[in-house]
Amino acid sequence: MPAIRGPGACVFGALGELDLRLAKKELGFVSCSGLDAKRFERGRSGPSRVCLRRGERSVPLAPVRAMEQSRTAHVNSKADGAEGENLHQISTVGNSTNIKWHSCSVSKLERQELLQQKGCVIWITGLSGSGKSTLACALSRSLHSRGKLTYVLDGDNVRHGLNSDLSFKAEDRAENIRRIGEVAKLFADAGVICIASLISPYRRDREACRAILPEGDFIEVFMDVPLQVCEARDPKGLYKLARAGKIKGFTGIDDPYEPPLDCEIVLQQKESECASPCEMAEEVICFLEEKGYLKA
Repeated sequence: MPAIRGPGACVFGALGELDLRLAKKELGFVSCSGLDAKRFERGRSGPSRVCLRRGERSVPLAPVRAMEQSRTAHVNSKADGAEGENLHQISTVGNSTNIKWHSCSVSKLERQELLQQKGCVIWITGLSGSGKSTLACALSRSLHSRGKLTYVLDGDNVRHGLNSDLSFKAEDRAENIRRIGEVAKLFADAGVICIASLISPYRRDREACRAILPEGDFIEVFMDVPLQVCEARDPKGLYKLARAGKIKGFTGIDDPYEPPLDCEIVLQQKESECASPCEMAEEVICFLEEKGYLKA
């Protein structure tokens, strides 16, 4: 940024080429070695500030402010002229205002052509201990061996980072599902086969995730395993803690699980019949092949 020497002051111009003749008229030119300057500050909304430092006192630089106001007016006048063209592109989504969707020249179809697959979300839901994470990893491995790109969004893993601020209360569970649904949507848009593995106990939350994806791109897989089987497995020891009252709001014990009513795939496991993770993964892969997701 150009420095302008004035009486006991340094000015940093941050608005492009500063009119030196105007500055000379207002300030004059003298040496200012050894003096500090306050840098240009800009807020997202509101004017920019360029200040002079004279000892301990800051003085606003009126000519620079006037120049910025002139530039702002010019931009506003251009915007007014194109109001019919651009105004409808500005959106408000939730608490986010004055935002605009920027499209990329590389389309989803082109990304899918590159990967030779179609992006989608495989949403594995079920009780704790039903085998969701095990299936997700087996499915990812089987697809990887076929040269297909996948990514697993495991419920516990996501809570280690993105959703570490959320509890297991109903409202936080809903937000947990919403965030994972949005991330899964991005993966699918990138052409990746995204495998989301989490309890997601409430129907309305799962249906909300389905609704944000194109028709057919949300594939719900229900791990239909009886509570007593899941509790007998208890891989994390959570059922035991919930029965002892040390965990509140645990799904299946003192918080409900709402099974899907019309999901794409149901994988049933009974006490005497338990398919292997690879066998269950193959069942999902057969569905993907039938629906054309494993080719562009």
